[in-house]
Amino acid sequence: MSSIPSPTREFQVVSRIVEYLKGASNVISSRDWTLRRSAERFASFTKFGNVAVHSTVKNRSAKVTVYVGSDAVSQKKLNPQQTEIMSNLPRTLAAIEEYVKRAPIVRVNRTMGNNGEFSPNCNIFVSIQRPEMIRLAYMTWSTLFPVIPDGEPKQYIVYIPEWQEGERQILVFPEISSTIVLGTDYYGESKKGFLRMAMWNAKQKGMLGLHAGSKILRAKGTDGRIRKYGMLIFGMSGTGKTTHICHSHGLNDKDEGIEILQDDVVFLKKDGSAYGSERGFYLKTEGLDSVTQPIIYKAATSRDAIFENVMIDYEGNLYFEDDTLTSNGRGIMMREDLGPYISNSINLPPIDAMDGLVVAFITRRHTVVPLAARLTPEQAAATFMLGESIETSAGDPKRAGESIREVGTNPFIIGDKSYEGNWFYDFVKRHEDKVRCYQLNTGGLGEIIENQPNGVKVLKRKVQRIEIPEMSAIIRGIARDRNKWNKDKYWNLEVPAFVEGMDLSKYHVENFYDVDNIVNQVSDLRSERVEYIEKFTALDKAIIKAAEMM
Repeated sequence: MSSIPSPTREFQVVSRIVEYLKGASNVISSRDWTLRRSAERFASFTKFGNVAVHSTVKNRSAKVTVYVGSDAVSQKKLNPQQTEIMSNLPRTLAAIEEYVKRAPIVRVNRTMGNNGEFSPNCNIFVSIQRPEMIRLAYMTWSTLFPVIPDGEPKQYIVYIPEWQEGERQILVFPEISSTIVLGTDYYGESKKGFLRMAMWNAKQKGMLGLHAGSKILRAKGTDGRIRKYGMLIFGMSGTGKTTHICHSHGLNDKDEGIEILQDDVVFLKKDGSAYGSERGFYLKTEGLDSVTQPIIYKAATSRDAIFENVMIDYEGNLYFEDDTLTSNGRGIMMREDLGPYISNSINLPPIDAMDGLVVAFITRRHTVVPLAARLTPEQAAATFMLGESIETSAGDPKRAGESIREVGTNPFIIGDKSYEGNWFYDFVKRHEDKVRCYQLNTGGLGEIIENQPNGVKVLKRKVQRIEIPEMSAIIRGIARDRNKWNKDKYWNLEVPAFVEGMDLSKYHVENFYDVDNIVNQVSDLRSERVEYIEKFTALDKAIIKAAEMM
């Protein structure tokens, strides 16, 4: 990996800003109950006794996020907005340096992770020129762990929500572990700001930061013996990662069960262990249901949970299906409220300490992609690189439903993406005898979208959705090793031929399309994949070949 470059003028200004804020008289360090009490003054209370807050900006601002530094971190292509941000950067930083000397600011210091090797010390400085912005500090405090003073590396976020209208921007300086957030009051910029920097820092230490959750499965095999598996679930925001991390999958026979470790980002080591990151789980509340998601529902309705941009009435009733405010309603739930399913540690043990590791890539498609597939190491690495899904309201509400690709289902990668794909492939090959990889489609089949003359896209056929209990049956069968797999007729993949407790006939692709249509869709999607993956010239050729053949 690249070394840290010599300090540039921009680095010097940002470092000066951070150093000033550490000891400035206009900065108040706040902690514990005082933050909650202050945040409650500007929040509503739900019928469960927890707080609900609302932001003006309802999702992340990826289009105005820039990475500043050496060639190792800087984006290779900039959109017009990012180009303008970079051209104005010296002026912007000068204005920030003066502004933070006058604004009232609150500082929160917490720790990400809970281990002796990699536990970043996280500092956020939030301007409370608008006093209600104290909620951003409170939400950050809630999500991370108590401070470990000697935690490394030190990370800093300077958050100015009230920055000039029309000049929203997120300035990321990975090589000095600093981020400046301007003109947005969406909490996700704080959460992902620290995680993004941590993933970059972890990579410098030989680990791989993954946009994935982790858990432990204890399942009874066909021979009646209980086996213990680690599990990593990859997925774009809003596609079901937290849902399936925080689900028992019906593993309720004697001595079976799950332990929930982490739901969003982990740092994978070459021995298969993975350090967790956060205390709070950040869930999309759309469709939150006490029957199909009992573990999440109980934690999300505890007193310490926080709802963000969820519809609430004057009596404190919550309406998870009401998207009047946004389709990106969110909630922070504390891992301590996940009941008996929570583990004592947020860290996944090494592979050799378990019977194996299950890796699942969640995609969300509604056409001809199989509901599940068992992957070879090469196919798994190709799936990692393709990162296929659809856009959700968590990323860009205007593009929700559109096909997207993100390497590692991770929009927060800094630096060379081929390096990450090669690292992952090497990892799976090294542990091929104990790592099993799968793709899981949490969408459905049967979608046909037609473009109307006015440019509006219209869904012409009802989709056969893959519901949470059915996907849980597939995962349960993987854990118990009871699913049966056959070669698919259209894809070079092994797909389920039998899943205990599930009617697979509902998901036969011929139920929705004629054969010519299926062949054309498969051919088109395969061509798109090849075109995409061949852009990564430093990628192991075995991965590219697998993508061409899948």
